[in-house]
Amino acid sequence: MMSLTDKKVLLAIPVYNEQENLAAVLDRVGQYIGNVLVIDDGSTDESKLILAGRRDVCVVSHRKNCGYGKTIIQAFHFAAGCGFEWLITMDCDLQHEPGQIPDFLCAIENNDCDVISGSRYMPASVRNDSPPPDRQKINKIVTRWINEKLHLNLTDAFCGFRACRMEAVAQLEFTETGYAFPLEFWVQMAHHQQRVREIPVDLIYNDPHRHFGGELDNPDIRLSHYKEVFDNALRKVGWERPALT
Repeated sequence: MMSLTDKKVLLAIPVYNEQENLAAVLDRVGQYIGNVLVIDDGSTDESKLILAGRRDVCVVSHRKNCGYGKTIIQAFHFAAGCGFEWLITMDCDLQHEPGQIPDFLCAIENNDCDVISGSRYMPASVRNDSPPPDRQKINKIVTRWINEKLHLNLTDAFCGFRACRMEAVAQLEFTETGYAFPLEFWVQMAHHQQRVREIPVDLIYNDPHRHFGGELDNPDIRLSHYKEVFDNALRKVGWERPALT
């Protein structure tokens, strides 16, 4: 296992059955950042074997699949426990371009915000693919909810390629362990008045048929679930119930 030295920035990558992409992604991110955490969320393919052979990353393994949100919450705890100032998160499905890690590092150096969130829908974003229509529609709806209710100015609510200042994260309370985690994240960020800025990232969809699992593969059920999580997160911080459509 690698030794963590420079404690300013940690990159965390959630992994669940990513044997096809894992080695290539880790090789590439290592060109841009030295401290890398991989959270293996109960993979049942060869991901565990690939990770066992790496000495350039730290690995946390779950015995069973716990959910996307759980991996991000654990990454926050790991970064805080190790004394990092910033945490960058990115996916391992080649839909986040490792070559854009320096863009986040540069934004961190500006030291003018608490959350640096990637957006695939800014004018400067390079769009290499077209997103599945249901995902784009749901993203637009949820982004509108967040902007109208929380008075933010986001263009992409669901991009997992982002950087967070750990001092700001320490004030937040997260309980959502699934794919709806971003809804709770944005409510907590707005409630604690953290400073947010977006930077453009490439829009890449290598596999438009990836599943959310179970009923969430149904777009209508997924959107209803997101609304429920959003409403609950608002109530938790004392915001009045939103009138959302």
